[in-house]
Amino acid sequence: MAAIYFHIPFCKRLCGYCDFYRSVKLKYIPQVVEAMHAELGAQCGFLRDKQISTIYFGGGTPSLLAPSEIERLVERVKGLFDCSQLEEVTIEVNPDDITAEYVAELRKTSVNRISMGVQSLDEGCLNFMGRRHSAEQALCAVEMLQGAGYNNISVDVIFGIEGFGSEVLQNTLQGVLAMNVQHISAYHLTIEENTRFGRMFARGELQETEEERSDAEFLQVHNSLVRAGFEHYEVSNYALKGFRSKHNSSYWRNVEYLGIGPGAHSYNGEVRRWCDQPIEEYIGGVEYGSEELTARDRLNEYVMTSLRCVEGLSLDRVEREFGTEERQKIEQEAAQKGVAEMLINDNGNLRIPPEKMLLSDMVITALIDV
Repeated sequence: MAAIYFHIPFCKRLCGYCDFYRSVKLKYIPQVVEAMHAELGAQCGFLRDKQISTIYFGGGTPSLLAPSEIERLVERVKGLFDCSQLEEVTIEVNPDDITAEYVAELRKTSVNRISMGVQSLDEGCLNFMGRRHSAEQALCAVEMLQGAGYNNISVDVIFGIEGFGSEVLQNTLQGVLAMNVQHISAYHLTIEENTRFGRMFARGELQETEEERSDAEFLQVHNSLVRAGFEHYEVSNYALKGFRSKHNSSYWRNVEYLGIGPGAHSYNGEVRRWCDQPIEEYIGGVEYGSEELTARDRLNEYVMTSLRCVEGLSLDRVEREFGTEERQKIEQEAAQKGVAEMLINDNGNLRIPPEKMLLSDMVITALIDV
């Protein structure tokens, strides 16, 4: 099985925290969409005849495309690949793009899962982040989608924002839970260099959240959502039973995927590839950067992705695919670098307890061989 990812790199406004490739040059949308059709046709062999199980439209802001354009890309995939096992087609949307007319047209497409960037339900926090929607728009957007029959909706929340404390976060969590959605992604704010927040940080106008407060807010999110019946199945992701993100889970399970569009990445088990062209160059012909993965690269990938998930890392799999020495090395590194106490060893399955997943990067760094 494999996955298809479309990166739609357009935004009406650039949020202060986002470092994904994006552009406000909306006039290029038609040309980029046509270039994506061409790239898809030219690169369909990258996945070596794999069946497609999920399709994901991310960005940027995919909801800037008309639903008919989304469906045209899905139909192109169906014409090029075996989609007989296609389970999930997700589109990321911004709340202020959701109108009754948009939803009615979207229901005519293959999209069966919605991922909405809510981020906060506090107006001051939304303005600070540069979001172009209000809390009321987010609530109304979810209601419209549910009213149209969508019953697989995910919303994003950001925490760890300096100046907006636990009370603001709790109000957002309560509001999001009241939406009765099936999936919640909760991300700790990371200040990236090539963003408005990064420039503010460099000038001393914005501070990173202290570690103690980050830990407290992470536990606040974890406890609130788990108490409400959500499973904490990956560092930043929570789902009701049966509603894990199939597409994102495929990344963490080392499933192959083809990325289409400027800013997209691809992986087929042997090669990792990416397109970092600006849109003006992309529409003239796609070029890729790439790297061939060694056995060491593949083991590191497995360690990094598996320890982000509740199922954890299988030492038996490490031994089967990479050898007994590598298994022993991981066990030794865990003991010698002081992370063994952060891991549960469940019959040879190493996993980080969900309530401690904020520490996953530290554990992973200790165990990978660079």
